[in-house]
Amino acid sequence: MATTPAVARRRTNTLIWIWTAFVLIAVYLPIVCGALASFNKSRYFGFPIKVYATEWWQKTLDSIEIGMLVRNSIAIALLVTAISVVIATFGALAFARYDWKGRRLYQKLILLPVFFPQPVLGLALLLGFNAVGIQTSWLTAVFAHLVWIVPVVTLVIAIQVYGFDPSLEEAAYDLGCTRVQVFREVTLPLLWPGIWSGMLFAFLLSWSNFPLSLYTAGADSTIPKWLYAKMVAGYTPMVPALGTMATLGAASLLLGGGLIMLLLRRRQPA
Repeated sequence: MATTPAVARRRTNTLIWIWTAFVLIAVYLPIVCGALASFNKSRYFGFPIKVYATEWWQKTLDSIEIGMLVRNSIAIALLVTAISVVIATFGALAFARYDWKGRRLYQKLILLPVFFPQPVLGLALLLGFNAVGIQTSWLTAVFAHLVWIVPVVTLVIAIQVYGFDPSLEEAAYDLGCTRVQVFREVTLPLLWPGIWSGMLFAFLLSWSNFPLSLYTAGADSTIPKWLYAKMVAGYTPMVPALGTMATLGAASLLLGGGLIMLLLRRRQPA
């Protein structure tokens, strides 16, 4: 008996929902398990949890060491975000807006760091710093993050640049605007959705980066480095507590950034 289009469509939709549920469970189940482990009164996680407690969250919030880790991670992420967005904005214009000699070579070179495994890239940068006598610290970690994150942000902003209408800039020039005025009043507002998305990408990628920080941050520790060190030796339920806090913070930033963009689009005149 032949299958009707309606039945085939229902089967396809059912398979899509099953696959979607499988992917969501695979992605979020480890996060849920980590969150549950942080509420376990016992030092080591066991399921079902016999006694729930929030003492590990309180110890995490009261820890001076973790407070320093959070400040280091935020400082690195903010600096990386600010620098990478400026470089990537102009890099995206060169990547997708203007036609110039060497553009294709530039497009290939700018993407090259993305395809390097981060541990390999981190080790190469560490060897380079040692070769020129630079002592590793959180500043060298910022440089390492930029090497990998700037190409990513460039691609994010370039997507917005590809949809950019050059005639709008030409109209502004015809009206007597200077190059700076055109860039400030026309180009930047039109590219702002891509720039904002690039900012979120840059911050979250830097905030959660472990391989590059491990090799290039030196004695300055970050949240990912501390989590790794405690998983290797000296485990404490403060590890899942801090991991859950970091995950919730990143998710809040992402949702907040999306909400801000939605509100700004609604305020724009039709």
